[in-house]
Amino acid sequence: MRPKGSPAELEVRRRIAGQLLLEGKSISEVARIVKASKSSVKQWKDALDRDGMDGLKAKPHPGAKPRLNSAKKKQLVRILLRGPQDAGYSTDLWTCPRVAQVIERKLGVKYHPAHVWKLLHGLGWTCQKPEHRARERDEAAIEAFRRKAWPRIKKRGLESKLASCFSTKAGS
Repeated sequence: MRPKGSPAELEVRRRIAGQLLLEGKSISEVARIVKASKSSVKQWKDALDRDGMDGLKAKPHPGAKPRLNSAKKKQLVRILLRGPQDAGYSTDLWTCPRVAQVIERKLGVKYHPAHVWKLLHGLGWTCQKPEHRARERDEAAIEAFRRKAWPRIKKRGLESKLASCFSTKAGS
């Protein structure tokens, strides 16, 4: 399991281990001090013997570079905050396909709609379902019903259920 920490923090850990190894400490001792497995320390020792302290440097992450740099991501957030209607859509609801279209149209980068979710999540956005409420909705009347009528209705329903379960008939 990969330990927690940024590549730079993990490199510092390896360099500390390398320095301890150069001072003559054993693999087991170094593993205990830097809280790493013996096999990891053995690999670090081999890299140290082969390439010196440069062998313990952090290596770049494999994979393609992100297609949206930080400036374009900031631009995307500004577009998203202005809303879908400002981007030309008829409703005020962002969907992954819509965001993918906006990214392609405004930023020149094409993403599959399913991947847009990962991008949005990385930017701190979460899935939100809009609440559908009638325009005629009367919040005061709903609250009054919840406080006064609902407890009475709920209590009566419970009493009648209990009465039917535990009632005895005179002839039994």
